[in-house]
Amino acid sequence: MGITKAPDPVNYTAHIFTAGDSDYWLYEKGLKEQLEKRIGKIDYISGPLDFQKYTFFYNEEMGENIKINARIVSFQELRPQYYLADAKIITNQIEEAFSYDGKRKVNIDIGFVHHTQFVLASTKHWGNRIYIRRGIYAEITLMYVYGKWTALEYSYENFKGQEYQQEIQKVRELYMQKRKNGYDK
Repeated sequence: MGITKAPDPVNYTAHIFTAGDSDYWLYEKGLKEQLEKRIGKIDYISGPLDFQKYTFFYNEEMGENIKINARIVSFQELRPQYYLADAKIITNQIEEAFSYDGKRKVNIDIGFVHHTQFVLASTKHWGNRIYIRRGIYAEITLMYVYGKWTALEYSYENFKGQEYQQEIQKVRELYMQKRKNGYDK
């Protein structure tokens, strides 16, 4: 018989992509400030990532001739895994606040890094997603197996890419250091 125990706390992270320069949205328009106010202190922001190398799906909404940049952001405080639904509701509200004429200029994919997986939240049901609560689903996007990140067949193309996995690895290293230092207590 198995013995139940509380799940590990996790390192919340966000994949943020924006219409145009991500620094403009993060710093000049106050996106970083809103994320820290609503979710918590940010302890890591990646350099710009080329999101359009993987898809042009969001160009219609964000702008046909706009370069879409992405960043990976890590939140300092470790939180329970069940916070994922609340975090997704919050990031949806932030996206709406940064919309113009009903179109998003900022997209925030909230999720978390655990030492064994990278999980993203979604409002959309699909066969590989598990309903958690409040209309939110969870999807394992990457698994950490044999010392490296492994994408799954359904993983988003950008997270199959080496540059994205390297950034998720940096967040994992932060997470492991936080656990070692007792930030999960």
